[in-house]
Amino acid sequence: MSFSMCVLGSGSGGNCTLLQFQEKSRTRFALIDCGLSMRETKRRLAPMGIELSDIDDILLTHLDFDHFSPPWANNLEKFDITLHIHHRHRARALQNGVQGRRLELFNGEFQLGESTAVETVHFAHDNLGTVGFLIEHDEMRLGFATDLGHVPDSIFDHFRGLHALAFESNYDRQMQVNSPRPAFLKRRIMGGSGHLSNVQSFDTVQRIAADSNLSHIVLLHLSRDCNNPKLINRQYAECAPDLLDRLTITSQCEPTPMLNVHRLGAKGLPIEPRSGKQLAMFD
Repeated sequence: MSFSMCVLGSGSGGNCTLLQFQEKSRTRFALIDCGLSMRETKRRLAPMGIELSDIDDILLTHLDFDHFSPPWANNLEKFDITLHIHHRHRARALQNGVQGRRLELFNGEFQLGESTAVETVHFAHDNLGTVGFLIEHDEMRLGFATDLGHVPDSIFDHFRGLHALAFESNYDRQMQVNSPRPAFLKRRIMGGSGHLSNVQSFDTVQRIAADSNLSHIVLLHLSRDCNNPKLINRQYAECAPDLLDRLTITSQCEPTPMLNVHRLGAKGLPIEPRSGKQLAMFD
Protein backbone atom coordinates (compact mmCIF):
# COMPACT_ATOMS: atom_id res chain seq x y z
CA MET A 1 0.00 0.00 0.00
CA SER A 2 1.68 3.17 -1.20
CA PHE A 3 -0.42 5.63 0.83
CA SER A 4 -2.55 4.61 3.78
CA MET A 5 -4.19 6.14 6.84
CA CYS A 6 -5.53 4.94 10.18
CA VAL A 7 -7.41 7.18 12.61
CA LEU A 8 -6.10 6.01 15.98
CA GLY A 9 -8.78 8.00 17.81
CA SER A 10 -10.92 11.07 17.27
CA GLY A 11 -13.03 13.14 19.65
CA SER A 12 -12.80 15.50 22.58
CA GLY A 13 -10.68 12.94 24.47
CA GLY A 14 -7.88 13.04 21.90
CA ASN A 15 -7.27 13.10 18.15
CA CYS A 16 -4.52 11.27 16.29
CA THR A 17 -4.27 9.91 12.74
CA LEU A 18 -1.46 7.77 11.35
CA LEU A 19 -0.25 8.24 7.76
CA GLN A 20 1.98 5.73 5.98
CA PHE A 21 3.88 6.55 2.77
CA GLN A 22 5.94 4.08 0.77
CA GLU A 23 8.98 5.96 -0.54
CA LYS A 24 11.70 4.60 -2.82
CA SER A 25 14.17 4.15 0.01
CA ARG A 26 11.91 3.30 2.96
CA THR A 27 8.49 3.53 4.57
CA ARG A 28 7.72 6.91 6.14
CA PHE A 29 5.24 7.44 8.97
CA ALA A 30 3.58 10.66 10.11
CA LEU A 31 0.83 11.66 12.50
CA ILE A 32 -1.83 14.28 12.04
CA ASP A 33 -2.24 15.63 15.59
CA CYS A 34 -1.05 13.92 18.76
CA GLY A 35 -3.91 14.45 21.18
CA LEU A 36 -3.80 10.95 22.64
CA SER A 37 -1.36 10.29 25.45
CA MET A 38 1.97 8.85 24.41
CA ARG A 39 1.17 5.62 26.21
CA GLU A 40 -2.19 5.27 24.45
CA THR A 41 -0.70 6.16 21.07
CA LYS A 42 1.99 3.51 21.57
CA ARG A 43 -0.67 0.94 22.54
CA ARG A 44 -2.74 1.62 19.44
CA LEU A 45 0.26 1.52 17.11
CA ALA A 46 1.58 -1.76 18.51
CA PRO A 47 -0.78 -4.18 16.64
CA MET A 48 0.50 -2.69 13.36
CA GLY A 49 4.12 -3.28 14.36
CA ILE A 50 4.83 0.46 14.57
CA GLU A 51 6.70 2.16 17.40
CA LEU A 52 6.89 5.82 18.39
CA SER A 53 10.49 5.87 17.14
CA ASP A 54 9.17 5.05 13.64
CA ILE A 55 7.26 8.35 13.45
CA ASP A 56 9.08 10.96 11.37
CA ASP A 57 6.67 13.90 11.43
CA ILE A 58 3.61 15.31 13.18
CA LEU A 59 1.33 17.65 11.26
CA LEU A 60 -0.61 19.76 13.73
CA THR A 61 -4.04 21.20 13.01
CA HIS A 62 -3.85 23.34 16.18
CA LEU A 63 -2.74 23.18 19.80
CA ASP A 64 -5.92 22.50 21.77
CA PHE A 65 -5.23 19.75 24.30
CA ASP A 66 -7.33 17.19 22.41
CA HIS A 67 -5.04 17.69 19.39
CA PHE A 68 -1.70 18.21 21.13
CA SER A 69 -1.16 16.40 24.41
CA PRO A 70 1.48 18.43 26.35
CA PRO A 71 3.76 15.48 27.28
CA TRP A 72 4.62 15.12 23.59
CA ALA A 73 6.55 18.41 23.80
CA ASN A 74 9.29 16.88 25.95
CA ASN A 75 9.60 13.74 23.83
CA LEU A 76 9.88 15.08 20.28
CA GLU A 77 13.66 15.26 20.70
CA LYS A 78 13.85 11.76 22.17
CA PHE A 79 12.05 10.21 19.20
CA ASP A 80 13.54 12.59 16.60
CA ILE A 81 10.12 13.82 15.45
CA THR A 82 9.60 17.06 13.54
CA LEU A 83 6.49 19.06 14.45
CA HIS A 84 4.98 20.93 11.51
CA ILE A 85 2.81 23.86 12.63
CA HIS A 86 1.30 27.02 11.18
CA HIS A 87 3.40 30.09 11.95
CA ARG A 88 0.49 31.56 13.96
CA HIS A 89 0.81 28.66 16.41
CA ARG A 90 4.54 29.06 17.09
CA ALA A 91 4.25 31.13 20.28
CA ARG A 92 1.72 28.75 21.79
CA ALA A 93 3.87 25.73 20.89
CA LEU A 94 6.87 27.28 22.66
CA GLN A 95 4.68 28.08 25.69
CA ASN A 96 3.70 24.40 25.77
CA GLY A 97 7.38 23.40 26.02
CA VAL A 98 8.16 22.49 22.42
CA GLN A 99 11.82 23.14 21.61
CA GLY A 100 12.28 25.50 18.70
CA ARG A 101 14.60 23.15 16.82
CA ARG A 102 11.82 20.57 16.65
CA LEU A 103 9.52 23.00 14.82
CA GLU A 104 9.00 23.41 11.10
CA LEU A 105 6.77 26.42 10.45
CA PHE A 106 4.53 26.67 7.40
CA ASN A 107 2.27 29.27 5.86
CA GLY A 108 1.28 27.42 2.73
CA GLU A 109 2.70 24.39 0.97
CA PHE A 110 5.51 22.17 2.28
CA GLN A 111 7.14 18.83 1.58
CA LEU A 112 7.36 15.61 3.60
CA GLY A 113 10.18 13.21 2.83
CA GLU A 114 11.05 12.32 -0.74
CA SER A 115 7.73 12.56 -2.52
CA THR A 116 4.84 13.85 -0.41
CA ALA A 117 3.43 17.34 -1.01
CA VAL A 118 1.22 19.10 1.54
CA GLU A 119 -1.08 22.04 0.86
CA THR A 120 -2.70 23.83 3.78
CA VAL A 121 -6.06 25.52 4.34
CA HIS A 122 -6.73 27.85 7.27
CA PHE A 123 -10.03 27.56 9.18
CA ALA A 124 -11.72 29.93 11.66
CA HIS A 125 -11.81 27.79 14.80
CA ASP A 126 -11.50 29.81 18.04
CA ASN A 127 -8.84 32.56 18.21
CA LEU A 128 -5.83 31.24 16.30
CA GLY A 129 -7.69 29.08 13.81
CA THR A 130 -6.91 25.55 12.68
CA VAL A 131 -5.27 24.05 9.60
CA GLY A 132 -6.59 21.53 7.12
CA PHE A 133 -4.29 19.49 4.92
CA LEU A 134 -4.34 18.31 1.32
CA ILE A 135 -1.74 15.55 1.16
CA GLU A 136 -0.59 14.12 -2.17
CA HIS A 137 1.60 11.04 -2.50
CA ASP A 138 2.08 8.76 -5.52
CA GLU A 139 -0.69 10.67 -7.35
CA MET A 140 -3.14 9.91 -4.53
CA ARG A 141 -4.78 12.86 -2.74
CA LEU A 142 -6.16 12.94 0.82
CA GLY A 143 -8.10 15.89 2.21
CA PHE A 144 -8.10 16.23 6.01
CA ALA A 145 -10.12 18.84 7.93
CA THR A 146 -11.43 19.03 11.48
CA ASP A 147 -12.49 21.77 13.94
CA LEU A 148 -13.48 24.03 11.06
CA GLY A 149 -15.95 26.37 12.76
CA HIS A 150 -17.67 26.79 9.41
CA VAL A 151 -16.99 25.72 5.84
CA PRO A 152 -15.10 28.40 3.87
CA ASP A 153 -15.40 28.56 0.10
CA SER A 154 -11.62 28.17 -0.10
CA ILE A 155 -11.84 24.53 0.91
CA PHE A 156 -13.42 23.66 -2.43
CA ASP A 157 -10.48 25.21 -4.28
CA HIS A 158 -8.13 22.79 -2.48
CA PHE A 159 -10.25 19.68 -1.88
CA ARG A 160 -10.79 18.71 -5.52
CA GLY A 161 -9.90 15.48 -7.27
CA LEU A 162 -9.49 13.66 -3.96
CA HIS A 163 -9.12 9.92 -3.48
CA ALA A 164 -9.91 10.02 0.25
CA LEU A 165 -11.50 12.56 2.59
CA ALA A 166 -11.30 12.78 6.40
CA PHE A 167 -13.77 15.39 7.60
CA GLU A 168 -15.36 16.60 10.82
CA SER A 169 -18.97 15.68 11.68
CA ASN A 170 -19.19 16.83 15.28
CA TYR A 171 -22.81 17.16 16.41
CA ASP A 172 -26.46 16.63 15.66
CA ARG A 173 -28.11 20.04 15.94
CA GLN A 174 -31.23 18.84 17.75
CA MET A 175 -29.21 16.84 20.27
CA GLN A 176 -27.00 19.89 20.83
CA VAL A 177 -29.96 22.22 21.38
CA ASN A 178 -31.65 19.78 23.76
CA SER A 179 -28.48 18.97 25.72
CA PRO A 180 -27.91 20.22 29.29
CA ARG A 181 -24.77 22.03 28.20
CA PRO A 182 -24.57 25.71 29.20
CA ALA A 183 -25.79 28.25 26.66
CA PHE A 184 -22.33 29.81 26.17
CA LEU A 185 -20.87 26.43 25.17
CA LYS A 186 -23.67 25.80 22.67
CA ARG A 187 -23.06 29.23 21.16
CA ARG A 188 -19.34 28.52 20.89
CA ILE A 189 -19.88 25.17 19.18
CA MET A 190 -22.64 26.27 16.79
CA GLY A 191 -21.65 29.92 16.28
CA GLY A 192 -19.37 29.56 13.27
CA SER A 193 -16.02 29.27 15.04
CA GLY A 194 -16.52 25.96 16.85
CA HIS A 195 -17.54 22.74 15.11
CA LEU A 196 -19.59 21.43 12.20
CA SER A 197 -22.97 19.78 12.48
CA ASN A 198 -23.82 16.53 10.71
CA VAL A 199 -25.83 18.47 8.13
CA GLN A 200 -23.00 20.92 7.42
CA SER A 201 -20.56 18.02 7.14
CA PHE A 202 -22.84 15.97 4.89
CA ASP A 203 -23.50 18.86 2.50
CA THR A 204 -19.76 19.55 2.21
CA VAL A 205 -18.83 15.90 1.74
CA GLN A 206 -21.41 15.57 -1.04
CA ARG A 207 -20.04 18.61 -2.83
CA ILE A 208 -16.44 17.38 -2.55
CA ALA A 209 -17.42 13.85 -3.61
CA ALA A 210 -19.05 15.19 -6.78
CA ASP A 211 -15.67 16.56 -7.88
CA SER A 212 -13.55 13.64 -6.64
CA ASN A 213 -13.02 9.88 -6.88
CA LEU A 214 -13.29 8.97 -3.19
CA SER A 215 -12.26 5.52 -2.05
CA HIS A 216 -12.86 6.50 1.60
CA ILE A 217 -14.95 9.05 3.50
CA VAL A 218 -13.80 9.18 7.12
CA LEU A 219 -15.85 11.21 9.59
CA LEU A 220 -13.96 12.77 12.49
CA HIS A 221 -14.51 14.25 15.95
CA LEU A 222 -18.01 13.00 16.76
CA SER A 223 -19.37 14.41 20.02
CA ARG A 224 -19.97 11.72 22.61
CA ASP A 225 -22.88 13.66 24.12
CA CYS A 226 -24.48 15.29 21.09
CA ASN A 227 -24.10 12.85 18.23
CA ASN A 228 -24.85 9.26 17.30
CA PRO A 229 -23.31 7.24 14.44
CA LYS A 230 -26.76 5.79 13.70
CA LEU A 231 -28.00 9.26 12.75
CA ILE A 232 -25.13 9.71 10.31
CA ASN A 233 -25.55 6.27 8.77
CA ARG A 234 -29.27 6.94 8.30
CA GLN A 235 -28.56 10.27 6.62
CA TYR A 236 -26.15 8.71 4.14
CA ALA A 237 -28.40 5.70 3.53
CA GLU A 238 -31.39 7.93 2.76
CA CYS A 239 -29.72 10.81 0.92
CA ALA A 240 -26.46 9.46 -0.55
CA PRO A 241 -26.60 5.65 -0.64
CA ASP A 242 -23.85 5.58 -3.27
CA LEU A 243 -21.42 6.93 -0.65
CA LEU A 244 -22.44 4.65 2.22
CA ASP A 245 -20.07 1.78 1.44
CA ARG A 246 -17.12 4.20 1.48
CA LEU A 247 -18.05 5.63 4.87
CA THR A 248 -15.95 5.11 8.02
CA ILE A 249 -17.14 6.72 11.26
CA THR A 250 -14.31 7.13 13.72
CA SER A 251 -14.36 6.41 17.43
CA GLN A 252 -12.69 7.93 20.45
CA CYS A 253 -11.90 4.50 21.83
CA GLU A 254 -10.80 2.31 18.92
CA PRO A 255 -8.67 2.82 15.79
CA THR A 256 -10.12 2.45 12.34
CA PRO A 257 -8.73 -0.21 10.02
CA MET A 258 -5.74 0.84 7.95
CA LEU A 259 -7.35 2.44 4.91
CA ASN A 260 -5.55 2.34 1.56
CA VAL A 261 -5.98 5.56 -0.43
CA HIS A 262 -6.71 4.48 -4.00
CA ARG A 263 -8.73 5.18 -7.13
CA LEU A 264 -12.13 3.67 -7.78
CA GLY A 265 -13.00 2.11 -11.12
CA ALA A 266 -16.22 2.70 -13.02
CA LYS A 267 -18.12 0.15 -10.91
CA GLY A 268 -16.73 1.35 -7.59
CA LEU A 269 -13.99 -1.29 -7.52
CA PRO A 270 -10.50 -0.30 -6.39
CA ILE A 271 -7.76 0.37 -8.92
CA GLU A 272 -4.45 -0.38 -7.22
CA PRO A 273 -1.68 2.23 -7.45
CA ARG A 274 0.83 1.64 -10.23
CA SER A 275 3.76 1.61 -7.82
CA GLY A 276 4.40 0.91 -4.17
CA LYS A 277 5.47 -2.08 -2.17
CA GLN A 278 2.72 -4.04 -0.46
CA LEU A 279 3.29 -4.07 3.29
CA ALA A 280 2.16 -7.28 4.92
CA MET A 281 1.46 -5.66 8.28
CA PHE A 282 -1.31 -3.57 6.66
CA ASP A 283 -2.93 -6.36 4.65
